[in-house]
Amino acid sequence: MLQIAGKTFRSRLLVGTGKYRHNDEMLRAIEASGAEVVTVAVRRVNLDRTDEAGILHHLGADRYFLLSNTAGCYTADEAIRYARLAREAGFNDFVKLEVIGDKETLLPDVAGLLEATKVLVAEGFKVLAYTNDDLITALRLQDAGAVAVMPLASPIGSGLGLLNPYYIRTIKARLTVPIIVDAGVGTASDACLVMEQGVDGILMNTALAEANDPVLMANAMRLGVDAGRAAYRAGRMPRREVAVPSSPTAGMLD
Repeated sequence: MLQIAGKTFRSRLLVGTGKYRHNDEMLRAIEASGAEVVTVAVRRVNLDRTDEAGILHHLGADRYFLLSNTAGCYTADEAIRYARLAREAGFNDFVKLEVIGDKETLLPDVAGLLEATKVLVAEGFKVLAYTNDDLITALRLQDAGAVAVMPLASPIGSGLGLLNPYYIRTIKARLTVPIIVDAGVGTASDACLVMEQGVDGILMNTALAEANDPVLMANAMRLGVDAGRAAYRAGRMPRREVAVPSSPTAGMLD
């Protein structure tokens, strides 16, 4: 079970709602993924739940745990404002906090992220902080009160997969809050490799929405996350630079 700030989830795969060609495709992909946590960009969606053309109309809070996010915010003030707006619009106290520092790479603004985390935590928000794969930043976010830290595997929407396994393992080893890898996963093998680092979960969006068959890819990602988690728990064999026979050599027939 995945536990974040007192909430328990069966699935370790969290998914987004952007970039799908239509709402039906989005809903079928989310269902195929097995995800319970679905994140919504407050700045980019219609918050009117009665509008059938909007995303929120189709995502019942009785079925999914809706996680607002501050995607598209480039300052701490913007992110704080949209987090507050989400709560006023009926979302819960959980927020995936993004403060982007560069429009080309979409890498986080670390100073703004820490500032916004401190403010929102003081206001009772449960902050899941999207950040780079830097240990020091991750530790400071935990100290600031984040209930989960979300380091990137690679830049948002890149599909490059996990670029720095060592950094992700180090963050997981040093922090006590859940580590949810967010951004950069492109296919199921990426998801499996990420989970083999021992992290608590993965959040993804573009890898599903931009697949040729988002529903089939969502199912593949579900299996990849499960396989990676099982492999981590099983403990892999040691790597060797020499061959070792699979069968015992003692007692062989002449």
